[in-house]
Amino acid sequence: MIDKLGKKLTNLFLKYIPNAFVFAILLTFITALGALLWLDTTPMKIITAWYDGFFDLLGFAMQMVLIIITGFSIALSPIIKSGIDSIARHINSPKQVYFLVVLIGLLLTLVSFGWVVITCVLARELALRVKGVNYPFLIACVYISAGGWVSGLSSSIPLLLNTENNFLITSGILSEVIPTSYTLGSILNITMIVTLLIATPLILLFLRPRDAQNKEITDLMTVKDTSNNQTIKEEALSLRLPFKSYSDKLNNSVILQMIIVVMGFVYIFYHFMTKGFDLNLNIMIFIFLILGLLLHQTPMRYVIAMKQASSNISGILFQYPFYAGIMGIMLYTGLGEELGQLLAAQASVDSYPFFAYLTGGIVNFAIPSAGGEFAVVGPSMINAVKEIGAGLPADEITAMIARASLSVAYGESLSNMLQPFFLLLVLPIMAKGIKIQARDIMGYLVLPFLILFGIQSILVTFCPI
Repeated sequence: MIDKLGKKLTNLFLKYIPNAFVFAILLTFITALGALLWLDTTPMKIITAWYDGFFDLLGFAMQMVLIIITGFSIALSPIIKSGIDSIARHINSPKQVYFLVVLIGLLLTLVSFGWVVITCVLARELALRVKGVNYPFLIACVYISAGGWVSGLSSSIPLLLNTENNFLITSGILSEVIPTSYTLGSILNITMIVTLLIATPLILLFLRPRDAQNKEITDLMTVKDTSNNQTIKEEALSLRLPFKSYSDKLNNSVILQMIIVVMGFVYIFYHFMTKGFDLNLNIMIFIFLILGLLLHQTPMRYVIAMKQASSNISGILFQYPFYAGIMGIMLYTGLGEELGQLLAAQASVDSYPFFAYLTGGIVNFAIPSAGGEFAVVGPSMINAVKEIGAGLPADEITAMIARASLSVAYGESLSNMLQPFFLLLVLPIMAKGIKIQARDIMGYLVLPFLILFGIQSILVTFCPI
């Protein structure tokens, strides 16, 4: 029964869900129409807000590109390939592949959101080695596993609340920072982590398709996989001139590259010594880059690895500005604030965590960035919580704000399963040379979303903070 329902949902998404770019265009129209009908605004103001936001995510888009290609280049190194080969020797069934990929993906993204690229490479390599793996479902497993980041060390909303002079403090909404002991270190968040680590792999094992007919990775390849025909080292050697030259010595110099590696590790050490365990996107990209240089040893090998890693990133380059435009409509017309106030107004002392969770999930469709979304709905949500908790001790109000903020973060992360924005981070690696689109994957995400929605709703509402 579950298998048949999964197939029906998959076929439904295949029939009605368009390409991810078309999805972004349709979402732009819906958001613009919402602003026009709900607010006292003009079409020109909406278009201007769309343009004003269009380039707001350029920095974020570049970070995503660099996370993908620097992480992918590490995975192309001989030592990582050897490690994947060692793991693959002990995995011999699709069930083991699904379970391992989800579990490792959750653990990796608890450290950093960007580490989903490592899960992508592992999953792809396992799919090439193990017969009977339904590849679209495996991509769904990778995508779902990336949701662990919201409870981990790189979770942007808790880190924002603990940042000195953040916008909530400078605007007077908060009087002081909220330590991560109230958020990431809370009973609620630790319970959420344990629940995700146990429940998510089991849910996906239960919902897995029972066959992979015409859906194995080899069935979907548009070009033959030639990744093992020539190693990066062999390709670098093949580019040498037939006679001795200083240019070849420089291109293949280990010493030259290791000087940069030493400089990089000196800064990484300095960063963590002076700033604590601060794992933001920039330092993660820098770590990936320096580690890739170390593993590939010479400039020419690293150039080849980066070329291979960056061959399928067009989706991010041109689609992120359109999502930034949607965010601009929400932000600069006031639509996001109105929506946040509407949902916050329905909340009571018992129900505010659920409404915060719901708000995070709904607004995420238009602002698929936790930090950007919280900038829009956070003030309304926090003010509503302060009104609900009026007269309570300061510590209790802080705990309520922390619960509401975590709820927004959880809702934002889970609803990614119903829209293909962050699939743009997964597909450049997993869909390289493969005939597959977001619509082939989205149908596998609906049932896990519904189950996890129920579990998370109970936790954010009833679990102690």
